[in-house]
Amino acid sequence: MSILVLGLGNTIMTDDGFGVKVVNALSSRYRFEGPVTLLDGGTLGLDLLPYLENLEKLLIVDALDMRAAPGTISRIEGEEVPRAFASKLSVHQMGLQDLLAVAELQGHVPKELVVWGVQPESIEMGTELTARVEAAVDPVMAAVIDELGRWGVACLA
Repeated sequence: MSILVLGLGNTIMTDDGFGVKVVNALSSRYRFEGPVTLLDGGTLGLDLLPYLENLEKLLIVDALDMRAAPGTISRIEGEEVPRAFASKLSVHQMGLQDLLAVAELQGHVPKELVVWGVQPESIEMGTELTARVEAAVDPVMAAVIDELGRWGVACLA
């Protein structure tokens, strides 16, 4: 079984870099036992397709436009994910929507698909997250660690 934790976002567009920040923080603070890969997917879009081959589980961390208060954390899973991205919830909806569609056409859809996201406050030029979105980094990291634990992956500090 292989698991990919994929952080998406543009780190020079303030809160858009949320997913990348979470995955990079997880990589620097923790070690994970088992067949898990943490990947800064940035804004690569379809270039990420090879990483989806032979995956059992995919966990995506991203900035999601849920029309909620900035910093609001959301979890989407399974069949809700393609529908959510078709409704343009992600600020990268076209790249990710296309990626998931092509993966499905090639028969590389993971058995489990979960997205953890935060409502961005700003996606203007800048390299720092806004305070409300920054406050969501640790809770989302904890949620990702819990999710991985349910999938049988041990986290070591």
